[in-house]
Amino acid sequence: MTTLRIVALCGLLIAPASYAATTEQTPSAFQLDHADARGIELAHGKDRISVRFVTPNIVQIHGMPDGLSTRPGIVMDPRGSRDTLSNLRTQTTADGVSVASHDAIASWDKTSARLTIADAQGHVLVQTDPATLMQQQIALHHDASDPLYGIGGYDAFEPAKGGLLRHGVQIAKAGEQGYPGGPFVWSTHGYGVLVDTVGAKFDLLDGQIVVSGINREDVSYDVIAGTPSQIFAGLATLSGAPPMFPKWAMGFTNSQWGIDEQEFLAIVRGYRSRHIPIDNFTFDFDWKAWGDDHYGEFRWNEKKFPDGPTGKLKTMMDQLGMHMTGIMKPRIHVDTVEGRYAQTHGFWVTNRPQNMDYFSLKPVREVDFDQAAARAWFFNAALKHSFDTGIVGWWNDEADDTDSNTQFLNMQRALYDGQRAYAPARVWSINRDFYLGAQRYAYGLWSGDIDTGFDSMAAQRQRMLSAIDVGEMKWGMDGGGFKGHPDDENYARWIEFAAFVPIFRVHGTLGEKRQPWLYGAKAEKAATDAMRLRYALIPYIYSYDRTATTEGIGIVRPLTFDYPGDPKVRDDVDAWMFGDSLLVSPVVNKGQTEKDIYLPAGQWTDYFTGKTYQGGQTLHFTVDSASWDDIPLFIREGAIIPTQPAMDYVGQQPVSELTVDVFPADHATHFNYYDDDGSTYAYEHGAYFAQQLSTQRRGGDAVFATEAVHGSYKPALKYYLVKVHGIAATSVGTLKSYASADALLAAKGEGWTVHHDRYGSVTVLRIAAGQARHVTLQSAASH
Repeated sequence: MTTLRIVALCGLLIAPASYAATTEQTPSAFQLDHADARGIELAHGKDRISVRFVTPNIVQIHGMPDGLSTRPGIVMDPRGSRDTLSNLRTQTTADGVSVASHDAIASWDKTSARLTIADAQGHVLVQTDPATLMQQQIALHHDASDPLYGIGGYDAFEPAKGGLLRHGVQIAKAGEQGYPGGPFVWSTHGYGVLVDTVGAKFDLLDGQIVVSGINREDVSYDVIAGTPSQIFAGLATLSGAPPMFPKWAMGFTNSQWGIDEQEFLAIVRGYRSRHIPIDNFTFDFDWKAWGDDHYGEFRWNEKKFPDGPTGKLKTMMDQLGMHMTGIMKPRIHVDTVEGRYAQTHGFWVTNRPQNMDYFSLKPVREVDFDQAAARAWFFNAALKHSFDTGIVGWWNDEADDTDSNTQFLNMQRALYDGQRAYAPARVWSINRDFYLGAQRYAYGLWSGDIDTGFDSMAAQRQRMLSAIDVGEMKWGMDGGGFKGHPDDENYARWIEFAAFVPIFRVHGTLGEKRQPWLYGAKAEKAATDAMRLRYALIPYIYSYDRTATTEGIGIVRPLTFDYPGDPKVRDDVDAWMFGDSLLVSPVVNKGQTEKDIYLPAGQWTDYFTGKTYQGGQTLHFTVDSASWDDIPLFIREGAIIPTQPAMDYVGQQPVSELTVDVFPADHATHFNYYDDDGSTYAYEHGAYFAQQLSTQRRGGDAVFATEAVHGSYKPALKYYLVKVHGIAATSVGTLKSYASADALLAAKGEGWTVHHDRYGSVTVLRIAAGQARHVTLQSAASH
C-alpha cells in the first residue's frame, strides 16, 4: 500500500489529507454512543451501528435501522459462534476512539465521521462512512492500487478471457451452468469483505467498493484482515468450512450418459483388468426409473439395472472397490404419486410453470428447495432405498434456471441433511452452480456442459481458480468436454489437467464415452500415467482435503495465495499451486512443443527430470508433442510430499509405509499429514491421525522432525520412508546405517542410508510414524 498509509495522531488512525480529499462526503449524523473492550457503538436516534470483533482479524459492522437486528442469512454459518471478543484494547481521545486486537484496529473519527479498519501495523485497509448502511448500502474506500478478487466467475459458455482480477460492476449471484458466486471480495493487499446478503451489486471502482441491492434491512458485513490464507480461514469461520469428502472422492470418477448394467460391468472390468485406477462411476438419467410413477425419479431403473434394486449390483461393486453415484434433477413428474404430493403440499417453484421434460417427454414441475418442508420430503423412502443399494453420491443437475440464488444450494442441502440423518457415510456431491454458503453441505461444483477441444479445456483454468477465489474449494469439470468428441491428444492432455484439480472426473453427452482405452494406445498411456500419479499422491491430496475443513483452503490455490506480493501472478491462470509443495502448469494447446511458464521466487525442481530452476523468471519449457506423456510439474523448495504405491482404487491395500520426499530449504517448512477412516464423520469427534512433519536446511546439514500425534485414530501406518534430497549424510543421529537402499528396504525397523536418484544425492531414513522425533542429518560439507 502507498497512498493509504496511516499515521498516528492523538492515538487515532487517520488517512493522509490527500486521501481524505478524494473521498470527502457530508458528515454523518451518527455520533459515538460508547466504546469499551467489546467494541464501538454509534447512534443516531433509534438507528444503531455496532463495530465488533468476531475474531482477532475479523471486524463485523452491523447497521440496525430503528434498532432492528435479524438473524444472519444463509451465507453465514448457522453453527458458527455468535460471540464477539470482549478483551479489546480501547483508546479514547477528544477526536474519537479506537479498539484493537493483536491483528486489527477499528477506529472512529468524530470530525470526519469515518470508520477505519487497519491491520496490526496500522496500515489502513478500508474506510467508510457507516451511515450508508441505513440506506442498505456499503461504501468502502481503499487504496486505488489494490487488486481485487472474488465475487464471481464464469458460466459454462461465456468467454473466460478476463482472468481473475475483478473490477467494474459485479453481481453476487449463483448464476447458471458452472457459475460460482457470492457476496465476497478480497485483496492481496490484506483484506476481504463478506456481506451477509443473498444477491447484491458490487461496484468495484478505483479505490472504492460500493455494495447495493442487499436483501436485508439491517445490513451486516465483515472485514477480514490478513494474508490470503488468513482471509480464507476467516471466510470459513464466517460462512462455514466444507466437510470432508469420502477418501474415495480423491480418486477418479467416470461419468456417462447412456449405459445399462451389462455395459457398466464391462467398463468396470475394463478398468480393473488394465489396472487403470478408478473409484467412482456416476450414472446419468439411466440409473433412474425416470418418468415412471411411484417415485420413479428416486429409484433404480429395473429394466436397465436389474440388479440395482436388490442390492446385488452394490455387492459386486463393493468387491471391486467401486462406488456408484447418480444424477438428481430438481423436477418431479406431475402425473405421479410424488407429483400429486408435491402439488398438495405446495412444493412447486411458483415462477416455473409446468413444462414437457426433454427426456421423458412427460409433464414436470420444479421443486422449490428454498422451502424447508420440500427439503425434508426430498430424501424420501425411495431415495433411501437407492442409497442403501449403492447410490452413495449425488450429481445434482439443472437447478440453476430459477430466480433463486439458493435453489441449488438448498437442493444439495436437502440431500446432505437427509443423508447425515440417515447414515454415517460421508456425503459427496457435484452441482452446476455455487452460491457462498453451499460449501457447508459437501458441495462440489462442476463447470457445466462445456465443449470439447483445446480452447474449451484452456478456459477451465480461470473457471476453476475464480471458483476458489470465491470460496468453493471443491471444483471439477467434464474432463474431455461434454459436447463433442475430443481427439486423442485433447483427451490425453485433458486427463493430465484434470489429475491436478480437486474433483477428478470425465463425462460426455449422450453416447459419448470417456474410458482411456477408447482414445488409442498413446493417449491411454499418457492418461493412465497421470491417473496413477494422482493415486500415488492420495496421502498428500487427502491431507489438503482436511485443511479445507480446518483452515479454509484446499489442494488447489491460485498463485496469488502464496505470492500475494508478486505482480506477475496477479492475473495468472496458466499455473497454480497444488498444495504447498507443487506448482502445475498443464499443456492446453494442441501440438505444443514449448511452453512459457512463470515460476515465482525461490528454487524449483522439475518433478520428472530433477532439473532445478531459479524462480522469478519465465521458463521456455520444452513440451513432448510426440508422446503427450509429460506434465509441467515443479517442486517448491521446502517441499514435503508424502506418496503411496499407486493402487487400482483408494484403500485397495493398507498403507503401512509412506514415502515422504523432502526438499529442505534454508527456512523451516512443514506438512500436516492427516488420515482417518475415510468414510464416516468420526473425525468430527476426534477420530483422526494428524502429525506435523517439518524440515530445514542448516548449512550443509538438514533436520527432519515429526511432532506429537493428534487424534485417536490408529492407521495401518508404521513407518515413514523419508527421502531427504540434496544431502549425502555422513551421520544421522542414533539411527542404524545401512550400506544401500536395498539393504534398508529389506531390513525391518528404523535406519538410514545414502542413495542417488533423479534429483541427485539423497539420504533415505526409515523412522517410526506416530512418534515425536527430531533427526539431524550431518554431511561432510558441514565439517
